[in-house]
Amino acid sequence: MSKTLDITGIMKLLPHRYPFLMVDKIVDCDEETITGLKNVTINEPFFQGHFPGHPIMPGVLQVEGLAQCAGCLIFQKVENPSSYVVYFMSLNNVKFRKPVLPGDTITYKVKIISFNGTRAKMQGEVIVDGKVASEAEMTAMLVQKKEDA
Repeated sequence: MSKTLDITGIMKLLPHRYPFLMVDKIVDCDEETITGLKNVTINEPFFQGHFPGHPIMPGVLQVEGLAQCAGCLIFQKVENPSSYVVYFMSLNNVKFRKPVLPGDTITYKVKIISFNGTRAKMQGEVIVDGKVASEAEMTAMLVQKKEDA
């Protein structure tokens, strides 16, 4: 995987599509870390109900964006990433520290703490304007797709 990915490259790695794709661009990636971006707009479908007149991006969707970046990071560790899917197994120490609003640009930062070839433990932060909006520890498993098994 290259150091950066545009939305087309992300969509080649991840199965997520509108309205559930929470990453617009990968701006940096190495063996152990990845940095992704999401531009949050008022046009996001979740703002209709969360909350009318006071739009706030749901924290679980912020964590989903972290998980999607983490998936991109894990995929770079295997040959033929299209033969695999990443399943998340656990979230720990999830904290929501400040609201994410329309007009914000999210920077997702994820680093691998450990990886044994099929399982990864990672730490992630959602950053807006230089401040942590949310954070989580994540554990995920790399699974070969059934049609490729």
